Amino acid sequence: MFTPARVIAVCAALCCAASAAHAQYPQRRDGFWIGFGLGYGTADVTCDNCNSVSRQGGVTAFLKLGGAPSRNLLVGGAVNAWSHDDGNATETMTNLTASLYLYPEARSGFFLTGGLGFSNYHINSTPSWDGNGWGFTVGAGYDIRVGRDISLTPVVNYVWGGVGDVNQSGSGPVFTGWRQNVLDFGLGVTFH
Repeated sequence: MFTPARVIAVCAALCCAASAAHAQYPQRRDGFWIGFGLGYGTADVTCDNCNSVSRQGGVTAFLKLGGAPSRNLLVGGAVNAWSHDDGNATETMTNLTASLYLYPEARSGFFLTGGLGFSNYHINSTPSWDGNGWGFTVGAGYDIRVGRDISLTPVVNYVWGGVGDVNQSGSGPVFTGWRQNVLDFGLGVTFH
């Protein structure tokens, strides 16, 4: 089971282990790249007729890939997902975005990211609940080189979705004006 303490402990251990290898491999960005990772995040929702609730914790995951037109910029697509299972149903929030990754200094592993695309809300229950709309993602991270073409990549992301209507299967909209957001902290592996 993922808990905030476990995720932080694993991230800290991997970052410490990578620090010795970091100095051996310079930052390079060219051609195709792909990355994926896991983490922990908290989610919040609002809607036109919702009661206010506290943020809910859950597991996060991301997948990103694309190309490198320059040493300072990566262009690609990303999927950011959050999931929470309460034993009765699994709630998920997902964003699929076209994204940019800007490295302000080419020799550094630090980057800022932003993307625009689609957002989804889903509850896997009987009946199920679904909604789709637009969304964006902003974040930051750092590529810690552990090999010539491999990095450990700690990230922090803010994922927002303007889903609009959430529909219950077999009937119409249950919630209108649905907006969701996730703040997540994760650790990934990037292949450059």
